[in-house]
Amino acid sequence: MESAPSFTLGESHGQRRERDNEAMASGLIRCAHCGQMNRVPAAAAGTPRCGKCHQPLPWITDADDATFGEVAESVKIPVLIDLWAPWCGPCRMVSPALEQLARDLAGQLKLVKVNVDVSPQVSRRFDAQAIPTLLVLRDGKVVARQTGAAPLAALRVWVEDALAGAAH
Repeated sequence: MESAPSFTLGESHGQRRERDNEAMASGLIRCAHCGQMNRVPAAAAGTPRCGKCHQPLPWITDADDATFGEVAESVKIPVLIDLWAPWCGPCRMVSPALEQLARDLAGQLKLVKVNVDVSPQVSRRFDAQAIPTLLVLRDGKVVARQTGAAPLAALRVWVEDALAGAAH
């Protein structure tokens, strides 16, 4: 459930959109339950929760060769890794579906996006021969892998199956 966008008196739609984009880049997430803006760090000991209503927040972040270990491997919940590139059409098509899954599975899954063009070590580590390559990690180990774009419904089944298997 999307909350209504916030408005600042005298602010145009374009200014509001630019402010919202800046907020996403800086790690701010609006709680879908109460509308409160929350800062969500790329790496943390627990899982992000709203400071006002305490509901789980989606955890969507980027990582690169330097930050991957801290951002993706030291997490207590499963991590969905998206190995992608900005020039890749299927990568751009699947990205909104992955972000929707991260919102739907807030508190149960972290989405980490890795641009393979600027992170060749992560790409080599997971032997990404094609993109998008999607991985589910549990305790730093791959528990599921999929190459190529898929519709939201198929991705949801794949992720839920991976999460069920990762729980064992």
